Amino acid sequence: MNLLLKSSTVNYQSSISITGSKSETNRLLLLQALYPNLTLENTSNSDDSEVMAKALSTDCHTELVDVYHAGTAMRFLTAFFSIQENREVVLTGSTRMKERPIKILVDALKQLGAEISYEENEGFPPIRIKGKKVTQHKVSLAANISSQYISALLLIAPKLENGLELTLEGEITSIPYIKMTLSLLNEIGVETSFVENKITVKPLSLVSYPLSLTVESDWSSASYFYSIAALSAIGTEITLSSYKQNSLQGDSVLTQIYEDFGVETIFDGNSIHLMKTDNRQPTTVNYQLNNSPDIAQTIAVTCFGLGIGCHLTGLHTLKIKETDRLQALKNELEKLGATVSITDDSLTLEPSSTIHSNIKIKTYQDHRMAMAFAPLALKTDIIIEEAEVVSKSYPAFWNDLKSIGFYITELL
Repeated sequence: MNLLLKSSTVNYQSSISITGSKSETNRLLLLQALYPNLTLENTSNSDDSEVMAKALSTDCHTELVDVYHAGTAMRFLTAFFSIQENREVVLTGSTRMKERPIKILVDALKQLGAEISYEENEGFPPIRIKGKKVTQHKVSLAANISSQYISALLLIAPKLENGLELTLEGEITSIPYIKMTLSLLNEIGVETSFVENKITVKPLSLVSYPLSLTVESDWSSASYFYSIAALSAIGTEITLSSYKQNSLQGDSVLTQIYEDFGVETIFDGNSIHLMKTDNRQPTTVNYQLNNSPDIAQTIAVTCFGLGIGCHLTGLHTLKIKETDRLQALKNELEKLGATVSITDDSLTLEPSSTIHSNIKIKTYQDHRMAMAFAPLALKTDIIIEEAEVVSKSYPAFWNDLKSIGFYITELL
């Protein structure tokens, strides 16, 4: 499905309700599978979370588990199935998933005593997992890897007989996501500590009483509305729910970053109001995004739309996402008239005053490519290819854009 987004102006006041964080939901779904007394509210309706829930609910006779494009599910389920005693599964995914590395996590689980082998290419899915009781409790990992590998280990840790002592070697990447996992473990009664580079998780055999947890809405999804507010006229206000001022999500740094673009965030109960208060126009901005790489695409496109240059660093994990996001950003921004350079860890965008019209944006089967480029329709006509990919994290995205004033038609 290709969508034409005609040059639009958003309503001065609008309101959107965004479902729960995909990151929190997938962590809590796994914990719910380990501790059935948990009930969850405001869970994400994303494809990734539905894939996760379906995989966790498969019966013990199911051998093949397909996570399609869901990278978080692949990593979390690798750890989950490794401790399901007397159960054997083959965990697989899409063609792109079979290109995304899993060796670091598999090696760590093997250090703990798990039994996992590769079905096709060494270091990549599909993998065969023979669930067993895991008694080892000490493991080390490089600290600059994707935090999902670390979180996968932490989530199963309370179910290990002796808990887990995890040592992270080097500079730690994406600390907020690690702290999110630990905070969710604390909420269900698990004792944890995170001192310097050592994380300890104590065992917890069961949650002995019913416990209900509410998932905060997704800050990554909010990022696109921050971009829309930044590209809109002074006085534009967009209300989003449900969000917490003391969020566990690293992407909540949006509230600070978008002040540079004249967008103020006002917390009001469980809602936030995004207010475009002025037309600030710095020449260039610099952000270190180690703790929030998922908002890099949104920031880069926002800067391009405003004619601002940017230098974004801490992006080394983007090369192993749904696509190589750094290369994809460079490709599509340059089609629009941008000057972009990238390294393995960074993206630099030069200030520009020209945006080409009616450019087809390739999404590379990556939901964030589709959503990050959509706000440019406030500046010019733009075409988003394979627009249905947004269902991976935000199925209602296009309808929500229409509700605030975007003019969107499907191209036949």
